[in-house]
Amino acid sequence: MKILVLSSLYPNDAQPRHGIFIEHRVAHLAALGDDIRVVAPVPWFPSAHAAFGRYAAFARAPHSAVRRGIAVTHPRYPVVPKVGMTAAPWLMAAALYPHIARLRRTFDFDAIDSYYLYPDGVAAGLLARAFDRPYLMSALGTDVSLIPQHRATRAMILSAVRRAAAVTTVCGALRDELLLLGAAADGVCVVEHGVDLTLFRPPADRDALRRSLGIEGPAILSVGHLIDRKGHDLAIRAVADLPGAVLMIAGDGPRAGALRALAATLGVAERVCFLGHVDQPRLPDLYGAADIVVNAADREGIANVLLEALACGTPLVATPVWGSPEVVKVPQAGVLSADRSAAAIRDAIAHLLAALPDRAATRAYAERYDWRETGRQHRALLARAVGDVAVSRPAA
Repeated sequence: MKILVLSSLYPNDAQPRHGIFIEHRVAHLAALGDDIRVVAPVPWFPSAHAAFGRYAAFARAPHSAVRRGIAVTHPRYPVVPKVGMTAAPWLMAAALYPHIARLRRTFDFDAIDSYYLYPDGVAAGLLARAFDRPYLMSALGTDVSLIPQHRATRAMILSAVRRAAAVTTVCGALRDELLLLGAAADGVCVVEHGVDLTLFRPPADRDALRRSLGIEGPAILSVGHLIDRKGHDLAIRAVADLPGAVLMIAGDGPRAGALRALAATLGVAERVCFLGHVDQPRLPDLYGAADIVVNAADREGIANVLLEALACGTPLVATPVWGSPEVVKVPQAGVLSADRSAAAIRDAIAHLLAALPDRAATRAYAERYDWRETGRQHRALLARAVGDVAVSRPAA
């Protein structure tokens, strides 16, 4: 097959943390003889000057690259903040049409494989119609839990979902919600994400690792962008009530100042370590050194943090939202908090610290999340879509 992947979340040199999980999924998609090209549109922005912050990264993104042996292009598309929400798929599709038409001269793709329902998936539906090709859509999280709250976007998403050859979700909770919104049950299936089991693995000498990081007592780790919905504030409040425990927070973002102030106000500044941005290759050491990883988010599909921690042998305390209960469902994986509150998270941490599971058993449980199996399942859906279309077309 020749597969055209479409996703505005695909990472690039200017945004290396952007959608790494999609790159992993695509890298494990191809079978022998398959050919994949990635079209990863980037919002147009006029200046790469650092004064423009994250917007400047759009201008710095390369126009093409080869990542993990796959050719990637980054055409620009217009974004109109706030008022342009309902026009976003149309603007994306219009900007991508000439780019894909040129690409098709040398890469006559069999199907479009899109990630994130809106605007990417809806735009993929428009482009698939224009090029007379089947398309798949993959739901990742807020494209089901948040974006469809707006009537206009919900209508566009459901229209595209109904016309898609298949729709995947990364967890059962997202599938259930998509069905409640009006999607047909036979068109939506769960294909879970995997984890890089080679990069994320238990440390060879955990005691030495902890000594090198200056860790002595119980260590809790919270990983993620420093924004409200990630719940780092809840982790700080929880650890404040656990004498002797230290909290490491890996990530950067707009709430950094407020979180530091909270730790100081609660009198635990010396027990909360803000690590800033941590590159992915350094994360395994943090996971491996921690006793528990906390994920206090208010909505997730299946967070990468959950699978990465487990692969390093570290159990979880997670809030009982969306896909987290589908991961934290056995003792080896850790425990779910009773609700999303500091007190519940504190109690869950204390409960788990009193009886930590065997780290080898935690790692063994994580090995079910294998990217190769994710790729096999996803490719089977693409093959069926391409085969169904080939059967329906008249012979030349």
